[in-house]
Amino acid sequence: MTTATTAATADSATTATTATTAATEATATTAATATPSHTAISPNILYFGTPVALLTTANEDGSANLAPVSSTWALGQTVVLGLGRDGQTARNLAARPELVINLPSPGLWEAVERLAPLTGADPVPAAKRTRGYRYEPDKFAAAGLTPAPSATVRPPRVAECPLQLEARVRRITPDADGHFLIVECAVTRVHADRSIVVPGTQHIDPTVWSPLIFNFRHYQGLAPELGHCFTSETPTSR
Repeated sequence: MTTATTAATADSATTATTATTAATEATATTAATATPSHTAISPNILYFGTPVALLTTANEDGSANLAPVSSTWALGQTVVLGLGRDGQTARNLAARPELVINLPSPGLWEAVERLAPLTGADPVPAAKRTRGYRYEPDKFAAAGLTPAPSATVRPPRVAECPLQLEARVRRITPDADGHFLIVECAVTRVHADRSIVVPGTQHIDPTVWSPLIFNFRHYQGLAPELGHCFTSETPTSR
């Protein structure tokens, strides 16, 4: 190989290496300056959109306590609730493990909010007192709601709620940090307003029924249906 050929080959290799390095640096610069689609945050609540429930439980004197919760979900015929450890609802369920899980529609959000700053615990627990809660012995009246007799448990149902689940507590366990309670409830009877039942069936009509949703401390209803699961047994429209 001649000296000229060797020099030409070396120049070509140097040019290729320089081009590759420049392309790599350009890619790294683009990645570093591009705006990411997500950012890390630390919200103090994680109510990312769950149904509101009004829980009725029995007080020691036989009266009814009524409390709103937004940490609730279903596993088959079991409903799992997340409750504050020091609330009246938790106390009642530990002593008298029966309740009704009443599911309000969006139109009842103002009644739910009237209940929000109230507690059936007297004296008011310190953690709630500092946040502005106050004791109220008659929450049905305070919310403008109506008690209705239950069939299988002692606490009453909320007449205005289209869907009402009578239930008995099967297990109460503390959460990992010890601040909350995880309550597993076996449903014993379901009451549904006739207007939300598919005629001639045992099914709730999802085109009619809309739960009240608690979305980062804002009340909302469901948006129009987008589609349905392949296991659905109900129509998508009437």
